Amino acid sequence: MSVSVQLNHIRKAFDKTYAVNDVSLTIESGELFFLLGPSGCGKSTLLRVIAGFYRPDAGQLMFDGADMINVPPHQRNTGMVFQNYALWPHMTVAENIEYGLQLRKLEKQQRNEKIDAVLDMVQMSEYRDRPVNTLSGGQQQRIALSRALVIEPSVLLLDEPLSNLDAALRQNLRDEIKQIHSKTKITTIYVTHDQVEAISMADRIAIMKDGVFIQVGTPREIYQNPADPFVASFVGETNFIFGNIKEIADGKAAIETEVGIIHTENIHHDFTPGQEVSCSIRPETIHFNENNALNQLSATVGAITYLGRTEEYELKIADTLKLKAIIHNPGTDTIKPGESVNISMSPESVVPLPIK
Repeated sequence: MSVSVQLNHIRKAFDKTYAVNDVSLTIESGELFFLLGPSGCGKSTLLRVIAGFYRPDAGQLMFDGADMINVPPHQRNTGMVFQNYALWPHMTVAENIEYGLQLRKLEKQQRNEKIDAVLDMVQMSEYRDRPVNTLSGGQQQRIALSRALVIEPSVLLLDEPLSNLDAALRQNLRDEIKQIHSKTKITTIYVTHDQVEAISMADRIAIMKDGVFIQVGTPREIYQNPADPFVASFVGETNFIFGNIKEIADGKAAIETEVGIIHTENIHHDFTPGQEVSCSIRPETIHFNENNALNQLSATVGAITYLGRTEEYELKIADTLKLKAIIHNPGTDTIKPGESVNISMSPESVVPLPIK
């Protein structure tokens, strides 16, 4: 049975440095929740606090309102999948999966039934009796996931589970993990530094930096309405144009920048005239040679990178600013390096962010 997970003012320090610094959060029962951030931001430490491997220095940790701080890891009914799989190489696939069931003193027949069911779930039934050290990395990660799922945990914890795999296999396992979560509805907390993983899989995401949460929201909320320049640049690619609020009223603003007045209709912060801001503009929202009355600029095309489904353009504006634009499904008649072009950004695609 899945549970909600509540964190109240959790702190954890190592050598007087806070890895997790006063974080509070509620993860709903059955949610696929991601902790996303750069290396060293505290996300794996927080996962280990939830698992019971680290005891927090302060704060409350609760599962469905029950205090977990003094409950040892093996009594929390959590399943954990590690980055390096953490399988026993001298055991078979079935023996690795069976270990947690033996600790729970289930009968042999019941253990076998559960092993068969979970191997079928991850499409690894034919490997049941293989030595685990004969499997590929992707297969071993499936077995590690099976071992965590077979005990029917209340909370599933995944610590960078796909980081050691190649790109194609990562995509396949992303899809499988989403499907498994959809079937089981287990509360799942997934740690990654890969923003594509998080955006494509999560119900909600907490962006971490320096041991604290910068923003919590759905992938769409975080991508379209980032809380600050760090979130905007970490979750996807973006361009920044710096300026000052010239006029603001009725959810619209005119921003004075080094390349002229930029207009926005996408305001999610309380700004005042004269305030310095950083305008986030996603590369895919920059359009070429469109007659948009607002936010038109002249640019010189620099380097062009063709990537099949997309084409990336480096744009130089007034010798002081470089922007990146992305065209999806590029045709055969492409713009050439050195050409002068007119570009535009709709006011809805300009997101002004406070500079702290």
